[in-house]
Formats: sequence, C-alpha cells, structure tokens
Amino acid sequence: MEHIVFLTGRLAQPSLERVLAGIEPPAFTYEVREIGLQVAALMTTDMVRRRVAAPLTSVDAEGRPRRVDRLLVPGRCRGDVDALGAHYGVPVQRGPEELKDLPRFFNRAAKPIDLSEHQVAIFAEIVDAPRLTVAAIVERARALVADGADVIDLGCLPATPFDHLEDSVKALKAEGWNVSVDSMSADELLRGGRAGADYLLSLKLETLWIADEVASVPVLIASDQADMATLHEAIETMERRGKAYLADPILDPIPFGFTASIVRYHALRQRYPEAPIMMGVGNVTELTEADTSGINALLFGLCAELDVAAVLTTQVSQHARRAVAEADLARRIMHAATRHNTLPKGMSDGLMTTHARHPFPDTPAEIAATAAQVRDPNFRVQISPEGLHVYNRDGVRLAQDAFALWPQLGLEDDAAHAFYMGVELARAETAWRLGKRYVQDQPLDWGVAVPRRADDLDAWCAPGTTMTHGGKKPPPATE
Repeated sequence: MEHIVFLTGRLAQPSLERVLAGIEPPAFTYEVREIGLQVAALMTTDMVRRRVAAPLTSVDAEGRPRRVDRLLVPGRCRGDVDALGAHYGVPVQRGPEELKDLPRFFNRAAKPIDLSEHQVAIFAEIVDAPRLTVAAIVERARALVADGADVIDLGCLPATPFDHLEDSVKALKAEGWNVSVDSMSADELLRGGRAGADYLLSLKLETLWIADEVASVPVLIASDQADMATLHEAIETMERRGKAYLADPILDPIPFGFTASIVRYHALRQRYPEAPIMMGVGNVTELTEADTSGINALLFGLCAELDVAAVLTTQVSQHARRAVAEADLARRIMHAATRHNTLPKGMSDGLMTTHARHPFPDTPAEIAATAAQVRDPNFRVQISPEGLHVYNRDGVRLAQDAFALWPQLGLEDDAAHAFYMGVELARAETAWRLGKRYVQDQPLDWGVAVPRRADDLDAWCAPGTTMTHGGKKPPPATE
C-alpha cells in the first residue's frame, strides 16, 4: 500500500488528521508532519527543503522505518514541486486548496478524466469584419484562437462593401488558421472561396452551384426553414457528388421556435446518421439575458448527444463576451461525459462561474476550534453557512454583513490594515451570498468567466483531469 507524507502547518494539523482518518476505504497509509509553520498556506518549496531533511524517511504505526512513496504539500504551496521531488527522490504533489476536498481529490485522482479531447469544432464569428481593417481582424482572430476557436468566421454585412475580403482571408490563412466566410451574397461567397476560405456559410439548394466553383466546404441550409426537404435535397446532392459539407437546420431563439428547431436537429440526425452537422448557438447565447456558461453547457450537451461536428458562436453582447472560452471547455466536458458514459460532474469547475459545489468546507464549530488555537493579533477570515467569521487571539466575530463587523475590529487608526480587511471582508461577503468558495488572501474563482494564463488552465479541472487548449484543426467534413 502506498505511504504518503502530508506536510502542513500548526493550525491545520488537527483538521488534516480528522479528514485523513475519515477517508474510506483507506487506499494508503500516511504520516502528517507539521514543519514548524503556523499557517500552511504560507508554505513554500524552499521552506520545505530547509525544514525537511533528505532523504525522506518515515515510520509505521509500530515505529519501524518504512519507505515514503509520495510527498503531499498544501495546495497553495508556492514553488517548483518537480524540483522538490528531484531533491527528495520521491514524487511531490500539491493537494487541493481545501482540506475538506481531500477525499474527492483522491477519488478523482484514481479515476483520471482526460479533457484534452473533443469532437466539436468551434467557428467563432467576427460579425463586423467589413468595418475592421485587416490588421484589426487578425488581432481579433488571435484572441478568439487563444480562447479555443478552430475556425475564424468572417461575417459579411448586407449592403456593406467588403473590399478587403480577399486580403482578410489571406492574412488569416497566413497565420495558419482555418477561415470561413459568412454571407448572404453569392458574389462574396465566391470571392471568399477563391481567396482560399476553408468553409462558406451558407449555401441553399439554389446556390449549390457555388460549391462547384470553389474548393471551400459549404454549410448547407434549407431554402425555407418551414420545409426541410430542400436541405435534405442539398445534402443528398453533395453526397452523390462525393463532396464535403456541413448541414445546419438552424437553431432558433427563445421563444421563436427554439423547441421546434431542436426537433429539427434530432430529425436530421435520425434521417442522416453519418451527416456532419453544424449548430449556430449565437441565437440562444446572444439573445437570452442569462449567464452564457450554463447555456453553453446545456447546448454542448445537446451537441454531444446529436454528434454535432461544428458549432458557430459569437461574442457580441457584453454578457456573452466569454462565449468562445465557455464553448471550448463545454465541448471537452460533454465529450468526456459521453465517452465515459457518465454524468458531466466532477470534471471541471470552469463553467460554475457563480456558485460552487461545496462553498462551505468548514462548519462553525470547526472554525471555532481553529480560532481557539490562535495566539496572535492577526485576523483570519472564513465563511460558513452562518456568515462571516473573523477571529484572532481576542476571539471570534460573526456577522452576515461586512459593515456589521467593522466596529468590532478596532482598526480606526490603522489605515493599511483597515484597507486590507475591507477587501477581504468584501470578498468573503460576496462569496457567502453567492455560495462560492472563499479563501483568505486569494481572489474569488470565477471559472472560465475570467481569462486565465495558459499555465493556469488546469485549475478549472478536477484533480487528475488534464486539459490542453485552443487552435485545434477541425474534424474534416464527410467526403
């Protein structure tokens, strides 16, 4: 059985021991080692190297020496854990940021879920491309690709000249990106195709001749949404010719036929089990004033069940400004859920932008027990279902409003400390009211709603999951 050494601080040690003792069934043996530090969150790898002797040794319950298989440091321990592992000659790993998450941490680590795979290609539309310069289009596209877009869609505008259409397509292609041209004009579609666009949105039965003029893959739509027979005929024509295509029955907004359009998608999949389907989700994300993270989760779940090949999305409205990043994460989660035949739970917190699954890891009694050990004047802040707990050596203050705590802190003559506590209490109250996790000295986690650095992407994933990001080549349409 694996033997793990857990490093911690003085205040967290009793809680850590209680949590580890409650993990059932025991999958490992362990030793909890307090390294002479009061607050575990302040631990660094350099501090560990100084305070924990190498080689790393441990003892069993009878006091006999035994091998150490893994070293676990607190989740907020700063520094290079790989270098620390090389120093001790054993794997070193960061645990979860909250002790109460250890049982889920070990359960998920034993069953890793890979979020690096997906099946849905993301077409991200630049809706006002004719009004932008080529340089501005490339800049906008670069941001969309970084968020996860696979195809940059140039949206043409009615009665608006797009004289630099060809130059725009060529500039995007020069960056190595896939490009689509989205227009109601046959002339613009032809120009885009001849300039090297990979896809054209959209061709009807009447304009299918354009597909004979250029190499671009067409997205097919019905001549009349009330009559899907024209879309069926366009599909069958392309298949007889042995040419690639995507078919789009069109997703309508709420309450203008949304349910009926879902039925159309289902009927199309039933009729053509192998046809590559596109779904334009912007009619729902842009035209529904609700958080788009949840909408995208649901729509990409639908895409997974219908085996949709591509999605067209936009981020025009301010409330939809993270639509591409949300789509990227949603397609990975739903693909993993489908592939593993499991519910889309426990894989990532990235789409839970407002609430948390387990917002209050500590009970009021546990917070009081920790507070009883504090012997210094520094304030600690935690939240529970009862509200905001602020404590130091002088006791615990509890309130549900940050302003109610202010008179109890005695910071009228300490501006710097008062500013710090104002920031922390504002964060704590926001977290308590929304049901989010709060950790002192850490920003609130807003999931994919807030951009993260590339090296932080896996922070959205549950322990044991992995995620790579953006710029993938879309799956080829059926030939």
